[in-house]
Amino acid sequence: MSKNNVTTNATSDPLYWKKIVVILCLGWAVIWIYRTILTPIFPEIQNTIGAHSDAEMGLIASVYFFSYTGMQIPAGMLVDRFGKKVVLIPGFCLFIIATLLIGNASSLSMIYAGSLLAGIGCGSYYGSAYSLSSENIPLERRGFATAVINSGSALGMAIGLIASSLLVKSMEMDWQLMMFIITAMLVIMTVVFAVVIKGGSYAQSQATTSSGPAAVTEEETAPQSSGLFSARMVSAYVMYFATCYGYYMIVTWLPSFLQQERGFEGVAIGFSAALVAFASVPGALFFSRMSDRFRSKKVQLIIFLEICAAVMLVCTVISPDSTILLVSLILYGLLGKLAVDPILISFIADNAPKKGYGTSFGVFNFFGMLSSVIAPFLTGMISDSTGSKVMGFYISAAILLVGTIIFFAINVLMKQKNDRQTPVQA
Repeated sequence: MSKNNVTTNATSDPLYWKKIVVILCLGWAVIWIYRTILTPIFPEIQNTIGAHSDAEMGLIASVYFFSYTGMQIPAGMLVDRFGKKVVLIPGFCLFIIATLLIGNASSLSMIYAGSLLAGIGCGSYYGSAYSLSSENIPLERRGFATAVINSGSALGMAIGLIASSLLVKSMEMDWQLMMFIITAMLVIMTVVFAVVIKGGSYAQSQATTSSGPAAVTEEETAPQSSGLFSARMVSAYVMYFATCYGYYMIVTWLPSFLQQERGFEGVAIGFSAALVAFASVPGALFFSRMSDRFRSKKVQLIIFLEICAAVMLVCTVISPDSTILLVSLILYGLLGKLAVDPILISFIADNAPKKGYGTSFGVFNFFGMLSSVIAPFLTGMISDSTGSKVMGFYISAAILLVGTIIFFAINVLMKQKNDRQTPVQA
């Protein structure tokens, strides 16, 4: 297919970029339902496969995130080489096979195998999704639209936590049945991707439809891009690692912490853990809108949110009663990972090489997701050795603060230094 035909496919529908936002949001929702649906029901799973330690159960998530992380850079390169649709749809087909395997598992090793396949399948999504969004969404709406896409993560997280607690713990549904429901949802999403996703980009359409010497494309008005491993890009990789560490520790172990160390029971576990997801949606929409309006202040906004998130992680475990604990969780959701994600993604889109979005987002997510491999297993080991997961929260907050300091030093201090040198050079 020629370049002109690809552009025509993308621009024949003026609402195409909005459709992209909707289907990518739904895609994240299904992925996150899978990611969170197992953690609240580890005891019920062990009734089927036998008793295992916290570290062994935490390894279910780590195996998934290990293969997911390993796929990020290869998948990003494949996206740049062959296109988003060609990479995304086979990945979801593999994801479907993985959920069927887990749903029929009779041993922990079978669940590990299914988690490994699921991670490989889901690994196709990030680079494809954010390449699509970065190429097709207008620059002035990129932050807010990315927040809408990311709200699918919060929606899926809430559904997964609540559904597993309500259906399995309270209504005694077989946990395997939920996996088959997820399989059906994945089949539907794969069909939707096949029908909706086309080629081309918003930037291309602006270049094609504009004419004359005064025509200016979005790419020309965007900030100057930098190399894949420039200082600013590396600072974003470090920041995302720190951000993800605490978040995936929360996703994996918060339900267990609430049940075993704070006395929450039944459906209250899922609803309380889901507060993080519920609160993240308005936070993400508000702060992403702020980043779109004050694009020169993105770095400062990221730093503010990360510091607040670290404080809330500590407050969660030192809270003297359930009320303050729940308020801390709500504020972590409002100010934490899902709120800062759209701004970081927009930061990457502003600074990444424009002809390698897939690879850039793959590398970015690779560094972030390294923490998701470490956090579940390490926190499980800490729980086995100390009998508590409190230290896991403290470690998460410390990593987040260190990452924020590095991000601050590279972006803010270097900018101040360059600003002081500019008049001299002039």
